[in-house]
Amino acid sequence: MQLKKENILIVDDDISILELLQRHLHSWNYHTYKAISVKEAVQILRDTKIDLLITDLKMPEIDGAELIKFVSEHYPELPKLVVTGYPSVQDSLSAIKSGVVDYLTKPFTKDELQNAIDKSIGNKATAKRGIAAKSSGNKDKAYGEILGASEKIKDVIQIIERVKDNKATIFIKGESGTGKELVARAIHYQGKFSRAPFVAVNCGGIPENLLESELFGYTKGAFTGADSNRDGFFQAADGGTIFLDEIGNASKAVQTGLLRVLQEKEVIKVGAQKAEKIDVRIIAATNSDLKELIKKDDFREDLYYRLTVVEIEVAPLRERKEDIPLLIEKFLFKYGVEYKDRFIQITPEASAILQRYNWPGNIRELENVIQRSVIMSDRIIDVEHLPDSLKYTIDFPNEALAPLKEIEKRYIRKVLNATDNNKTKAAAILGIDRKTLRQKLID
Repeated sequence: MQLKKENILIVDDDISILELLQRHLHSWNYHTYKAISVKEAVQILRDTKIDLLITDLKMPEIDGAELIKFVSEHYPELPKLVVTGYPSVQDSLSAIKSGVVDYLTKPFTKDELQNAIDKSIGNKATAKRGIAAKSSGNKDKAYGEILGASEKIKDVIQIIERVKDNKATIFIKGESGTGKELVARAIHYQGKFSRAPFVAVNCGGIPENLLESELFGYTKGAFTGADSNRDGFFQAADGGTIFLDEIGNASKAVQTGLLRVLQEKEVIKVGAQKAEKIDVRIIAATNSDLKELIKKDDFREDLYYRLTVVEIEVAPLRERKEDIPLLIEKFLFKYGVEYKDRFIQITPEASAILQRYNWPGNIRELENVIQRSVIMSDRIIDVEHLPDSLKYTIDFPNEALAPLKEIEKRYIRKVLNATDNNKTKAAAILGIDRKTLRQKLID
């Protein structure tokens, strides 16, 4: 008997319930995945295309409500069915459920389970309406792996929507750590070529003398150590997308090869005489100023114009601070599950500091700070768990030359603002007692 195409993920810490659900689902020819914790479920969701989530609510460490929240943010199109043994939680469920979410109360009959599943994924019209409603509610927050509610992120998503279904060459520019590869992945995986290969290459991470052969491949005997013919990254991406990060690091030989791909739709392996036809979309990115490299004759001008058919600029995090709370939540869940097997929270004081900081390292720096803070904390991240470089950051205008006492007062007020005027916390951060704090504000 052939399985249906739908993959159903069942999450419950009760093995007997998991096995019961699996038996029922197999009798209806669904393919199933099982998880006994939210941590296992998240890993399966990241590795597998799931068509329906069935989850319990009451589970140790991280409960099912947090899983529902995670799925709603990151997989808004995924139908969710909650199975609960606690009828008293139905009021809270009404706040959780949206779109195509439904719930069953234990014990339930086989018919009730089948009806609930049919309602979620069997009735295509209902499912489509639910998905549309859910997508509409989340379109300002998540698009693939891109997360943000700012106008700058909306602009990026608008361009992605226009280019995702064709193979125009795309150039992504932005500072290091802004998420250029996430944009490239969204272009590929949100479009009609998503089943074709996506190959990401960091041109700055491969030695210059190897990059050409890694990209285009080589023939046996082309150089010392070339013991056989080998395809390169372009051949691996044939039919799909190749993402070339830090393209400014490419040598002149590599640039010539790239121009050939763009103009002739073909590659020549190192050591070969004959070209091979290739069908691949090129997305390039850099945090360098290519126009400056052109002036220095380090980058070909004709290649630059070929690469920049469509340009997407990813703004630095300091220019879209309204996205920071969403990113904090994402990384708290990710590293809370990975390191603590639970959902980690953050105090308003600590969150306020993160939202005021300018993040020169952008999203990558924010992720690293959250990762470190999760490790250093237990269940709640507070100001004390943040790096000193954030806690004691103070920004004065250039003209703020003033007596030391005045600068000290300004900094104390900054700490008080960060702690919502909690003098006990502010004094602890400053390393003084409350009496000294009051005195310094008066002096």
